[in-house]
Amino acid sequence: MSYISGKYHHPVSEYRVIMFLDLNDSTTIAEKLGAQRYHNFINDFFFEITPAVVANKGEIYQYVGDEMIISWREKRGIPQANCVHCYFDILELINRKKEKFLSDYGYVPSFKAGLHFGDVTVGEIGDVKREIAFHGDTMNTAARIRSECSVLKRNLLVSDVLLQQLPATRNFAAESMGRLRLKGREADIELFSITAA
Repeated sequence: MSYISGKYHHPVSEYRVIMFLDLNDSTTIAEKLGAQRYHNFINDFFFEITPAVVANKGEIYQYVGDEMIISWREKRGIPQANCVHCYFDILELINRKKEKFLSDYGYVPSFKAGLHFGDVTVGEIGDVKREIAFHGDTMNTAARIRSECSVLKRNLLVSDVLLQQLPATRNFAAESMGRLRLKGREADIELFSITAA
């Protein structure tokens, strides 16, 4: 609707929560399943987790290979911590479907996610193929945070910038991973591992 209405014909700045959610062990699984079955595996994964995104008021921005990028407008992602609830709701949905995935593919999807909050430039881009694109440091940082999940061996990492905005809750526990210099950034950022309390 935003594309049809021309809302982003001229770029605008919006504060958004960004989640990069990435499947684990993709190369190994793709090798074992072959291209077509691996495509079906990814497609089934995206299909099964979409209700959690919608229920938590998120917007699916892009699919990039085995990765889903989700965004929340500030008022939808932060007040009830929907952006964090979304991750754990996805875990629950996949847990319910694990027997189906095992039966169909021999693998249960596992994944990691990085969350960040900040200013995003949103605007139409392209000519023959036009789409609404998100740009800016917030996008780059969220992607780097996702990458740190593998380094720190944590499934869900959030920035201190986001954590400071979230309401106090007993549903989740946050563990500081310390201040880190992410690739491409000049300033350090503190990351927190989030687990269900």
